[in-house]
Amino acid sequence: MQPDYPLETARLRLRPFTRGDVDAVYDYRRRDDVALYLFDVPLSREECALAVQQRIGQIALVEEEDKIVLGVELMDDGTLIGEVSLILRNLAARQAEIGWIFHPDHQGRGYATEAAIALLDLAFKDGGMHRVMARCDARNIASAKLMERLGMRREAHFREHALFKGEWDEEFIYAILEREWPEKRRAHLPF
Repeated sequence: MQPDYPLETARLRLRPFTRGDVDAVYDYRRRDDVALYLFDVPLSREECALAVQQRIGQIALVEEEDKIVLGVELMDDGTLIGEVSLILRNLAARQAEIGWIFHPDHQGRGYATEAAIALLDLAFKDGGMHRVMARCDARNIASAKLMERLGMRREAHFREHALFKGEWDEEFIYAILEREWPEKRRAHLPF
């Protein structure tokens, strides 16, 4: 699956990354509060440049573990406010994982929900996925609430299952099935 880009919503444009995005990505990926629940530590500008370079080519799903990673920008002024990802986890079972990272200055306005809806539409309508899952640190209440707003159900709460940044990690796993998505989207989502 290689979509026609950009994907557009009422307020957002989801598009492939470009080299010109390094400073905007660095603006949020350098922050401790953003890295808190990510596998990465805060990134240097050089690390962000490498990450952006890698993301430039992540625009299609062909084989397992392929990723689509898109920059999320505001439609009205082109400000890059975060990123979303869709990872093909199991080709035969048509299963994918969705994720997001947003600049804290732009949180609380529904942008992550709006972008995630566009990505779920892509996964189910264009990608033919059967199931899409998402995960978050159990302490990341905002991310868990976003998954619930999307109509995803919590399927697991892994307790002290891995060491994460020197501490025992607790993780929530959420998922939604393709047959559930149209109804959940209509019933619970504003976009």
